[in-house]
Amino acid sequence: MADLGPSFNASVPKTGKNATKPQRKWVPAVLIAIAVLYLSLVLYIPAANVFVQAFSRGVGTFFKTLVRPDFLFAARLTLLMAAIAVPLNVGFGLCAALAIARRRFPGRAFVLSIIDLPFSISPVVAGLMIVLLYGRRGWFGSALEASNINIVFAIPGMVLATVFVSMPFVAREVIPVLEEIGADQEEAAKTLGANDWQTFWRVTLPSIKWGLLYGVILTNARAMGEFGAVSVVSGNIANKTQTLPLFVEETYKQYETEAAYSAAVLLALLAVVTLVLKEILERKTRIKDAN
Repeated sequence: MADLGPSFNASVPKTGKNATKPQRKWVPAVLIAIAVLYLSLVLYIPAANVFVQAFSRGVGTFFKTLVRPDFLFAARLTLLMAAIAVPLNVGFGLCAALAIARRRFPGRAFVLSIIDLPFSISPVVAGLMIVLLYGRRGWFGSALEASNINIVFAIPGMVLATVFVSMPFVAREVIPVLEEIGADQEEAAKTLGANDWQTFWRVTLPSIKWGLLYGVILTNARAMGEFGAVSVVSGNIANKTQTLPLFVEETYKQYETEAAYSAAVLLALLAVVTLVLKEILERKTRIKDAN
């Protein structure tokens, strides 16, 4: 059969397997609508309701809550938990990341699984484990009681719970960065006469700084917002072992809804700040990768 020319062939609609299926333009719109509806029901509307309830009786009521002695104590204790847990987990996370990313040893997968354990275990179970170990009837309870050391229903137990639940973030953010950059630059620095500390400070740390900061932000957010594990080990005693999340629960149970919502607003603002910093770091990381 003679070729009728490219213009005629191009005008003939294709059929069979190579035919292009008509695009359904309504599918993306429906998917977006479903996603927005789901997020509205689960996240946006509840978050907006927190702010509405916090300011329902005016700004004065909101600020009145912020000067309550029990609120101020809870805020200081929350900052203390973060101030202790974040440096401890940063040190542990860096050491674990360097050991795992730069070494191949038996049980490496098991160590990674242990680091990921706080992601999978319930915080309430984590708090119960601390009680079973350090409580009055726990494994170490009698020895601690004989030494007049209180772990459970005291700040040390709350620190342990906070450190446990926020442990994986730094290590999990730094390990992929170390594996991606490799060890060539570090080996070159050692060849030029740098010791281990100089190599870490001048070569390794600048290479992982964005991943490390990302892990620190997530660790801080989890430490300040933790409820389940801290609730189990603290006893939720006002002006003694009550953090901001526990303050929210206690005031709500006592029908002090304005105080509960006001504290919840501060925690929500902390989450917003965390998301903003997270986005900034992700953009800087993308720019660095592009360069």
